[in-house]
Amino acid sequence: MKKIKLNREIVFSLFIFLLTIVMLVVPDLYESPFGRNVERARARVLSVDNSALEYYGVVTAGSQSMEVEILNTDYKGQIVTATNLLLGKMETDKLFMEGDLVFLVLDRIEDGQVINATAYDHYRIHVEIILLVFFAILLIAFARWRGVRSLLAFAFTVIIIWKLLLPGILIGKDPVPVAFIVVTIITAVTIFLVAGINKTAIVAFLGSFLGILLTLILSLVLMPYFKLHGAVQPFSETLLFMGFEILNLSRLYIAAVFIGASGAVLDVAIDVATAMNEVVEKRPDLNFKELVASGFAVGRNMTSTMVTTLLMAYVSGYLSLLMVFMAQGVPPIYMVNTNYVASEILKTIVGSFGLVTVAPFTALLGGFIFLKKSEGNMSEKFVVYKIEASRTGVKIGDSVQPGVFIGDDYQTGKEVNAEMHGTVQSMQFNGSEHSMEVVIKYDDALDSNGSEQNFDDLSEDVSGIAELDADSTERDNENGDVMHDQE
Repeated sequence: MKKIKLNREIVFSLFIFLLTIVMLVVPDLYESPFGRNVERARARVLSVDNSALEYYGVVTAGSQSMEVEILNTDYKGQIVTATNLLLGKMETDKLFMEGDLVFLVLDRIEDGQVINATAYDHYRIHVEIILLVFFAILLIAFARWRGVRSLLAFAFTVIIIWKLLLPGILIGKDPVPVAFIVVTIITAVTIFLVAGINKTAIVAFLGSFLGILLTLILSLVLMPYFKLHGAVQPFSETLLFMGFEILNLSRLYIAAVFIGASGAVLDVAIDVATAMNEVVEKRPDLNFKELVASGFAVGRNMTSTMVTTLLMAYVSGYLSLLMVFMAQGVPPIYMVNTNYVASEILKTIVGSFGLVTVAPFTALLGGFIFLKKSEGNMSEKFVVYKIEASRTGVKIGDSVQPGVFIGDDYQTGKEVNAEMHGTVQSMQFNGSEHSMEVVIKYDDALDSNGSEQNFDDLSEDVSGIAELDADSTERDNENGDVMHDQE
């Protein structure tokens, strides 16, 4: 079964890898008319001329002339003059110095010679590649095969956003359904790649889907009440000036809200689902209520921290704006009413709703999906005995057969013996009752008489089957009798 599961995950990983390659090579849905026949190159600054620059306090404007040497493309080795225009905007202007690597746009090319070029920006791609390689090495060293699949999910996410989400919106499609479909695909691929194709991944995906769907619905409902325009997003107004009047910036903002929350929602869902699966593996005797309660407990801790994480992520993007309001003496009550701050508040609150609800969504779904597995195991293979802690005849990992002494029944004091062939799965000490709950996993095999084992009859005959209460079990560490579950 493990080999089949491994092969299934390898096949799925190969499929996503091939799909990523295909998306990378297929033509884009949208091709910009502005980028046609534009050649770019990497160059090194040999000298600079700042004589045409003008300084106005902290702002610099004018033109910077540079001699640069092209380092790649067909024009490698050519020395050309490049111009760097400064508009007096610190967020977009840049100054170059001798020795800097610069990203050039080649403006005029005659007879194979570059006549003039524009310095577009500092060249940073090599540093970004180095960082990405170090990150990949660290991730693979720590997570091994799962780390490789995480990198594949990362690459798939980048490609599908660039090849499907952004072009789909630019060609005039409604941003909300396009973004929702893309986010759903990314969520499914990420979860099934990282967690594998199993019940844990199914529970995590369904929980994430419901959480993201809720954020979408809340965004649609609350947007009219906030009276916000989508132009509050950086560079969104620029799209209109470029000729994309068909874009609905308000719908684009709604898409940005649930896209921003989807990553945190996914994290909570996969953590809750994984924890519930571990609980089922360790304690297959738990009922629906106890299993869901364990999922809620994990979810509470997760959401308590993730909500703060989401707030800090959004606040960091507008840190300077908040400082401007404080420096101008704007009262907080008026500050939160401004469109920029209100837009971030809407993002934070709606995203937090998704985080808070994804935990119970996932816990309830996990209760239904994992319970079938848990109850099936209990009715077929697992029996729980409640015995006196002072007199036990087995320990975790022991193999038992019919007649092997397990212990004295906690209620009657009678000896409890194994009825079939099996293994002691776990032992849990209850300090308040001084009792021990022993879980034995019986094998699908023949009993000592050579006849087929009947688990239904066993459930009726064993009087020591415990009705567990997770809240009443307390560990007693003083006499060293506490034994932890193990597989």
